[in-house]
Amino acid sequence: MADVIVAHDQLKELVVKKLTKAGLREDNAAVVADVLVHADLRGVSSHGVLRTEHYVKRLTEGGMNPDPQFSAKNTAPSTAIFDGDDGMGHVVAKEAMDHAIGLAKENGIGMVTAINSSHCGALSYFVQQAAESNMVGLAMTHTDKVVVPFGGAKPFFGTNPIAYGFPALKNKPVILDMATSNVAFGKVLHAREAGTPIPADWGVDENGKPTTDPNQVQALLPFAGPKGYGMAMVVDILSGLLAGAAFGPHITAMYGDYNKKRKLGHFFLAINPAVFTDQDAFLANMDQMIDELHRSQPAEGFSKVMVPGEPEQMKEEARLKDGVPVTETVYAYLSQE
Repeated sequence: MADVIVAHDQLKELVVKKLTKAGLREDNAAVVADVLVHADLRGVSSHGVLRTEHYVKRLTEGGMNPDPQFSAKNTAPSTAIFDGDDGMGHVVAKEAMDHAIGLAKENGIGMVTAINSSHCGALSYFVQQAAESNMVGLAMTHTDKVVVPFGGAKPFFGTNPIAYGFPALKNKPVILDMATSNVAFGKVLHAREAGTPIPADWGVDENGKPTTDPNQVQALLPFAGPKGYGMAMVVDILSGLLAGAAFGPHITAMYGDYNKKRKLGHFFLAINPAVFTDQDAFLANMDQMIDELHRSQPAEGFSKVMVPGEPEQMKEEARLKDGVPVTETVYAYLSQE
């Protein structure tokens, strides 16, 4: 199936149009579109504009609040609880990270749990938000069960992603954004859309056996076995239990029950380097680390050593200039009046 190449700003307009038609406030729709296109620009199409149709379905069936009234309650000098009022998770996450950054500017560290939220998209967006304020950023979120625990046959935790962002002086920030499953389920969805097979270590069928057919995938595997499983539990504790939200099997499913509010929790941390060391020195040392890694001898088959997030940043530069590839079916949906 051929892709359609669309300019990033046009893609945002198409998403905003779809979301506002479904009743979402235009300012919120603009943020959602920005987060989705951010993912597509970086080549993470699993979290890109293909998700628009799902969000429209949830909005129209009552599973998300199209006009949320956000509130933040500071619970200590460096901590807060951000209530998303069942709005779009992308907007909740952006506002909650903004609040964490504000706390960190004032008190050195900002830790914020977000409650009453929904799917928030690529976490790289929110840690980049912190890095652009010269803060170290951390973001994580639980998701509904889709990953088998190490040694288990049925799913318990979600893909439970975690992301870090580290600013530098002249280099782009280091962005590490990863699911605790071997891949995000969105990549399986993208393979279904594109009609392509998947690697055998991505997912298992209803019998718990590995499959290369994305249509047969019933659950995913944790990355690195017990390590990914352990990290998934950590993410669920910090973004779920700590936020007073549900965990694992008790989380409302993303697909199905479209009229139910999902009540997801997220966790955001912003660290102001200036409270630990000289900020300019920290940023310069980040540059030195990145530059030294770039000068490291590459292994056979590699042209250079890159830092986390760099391949995505290179793709973003190219796509900002040349346009974003979108599958024909997704483009047809977005363009439909």
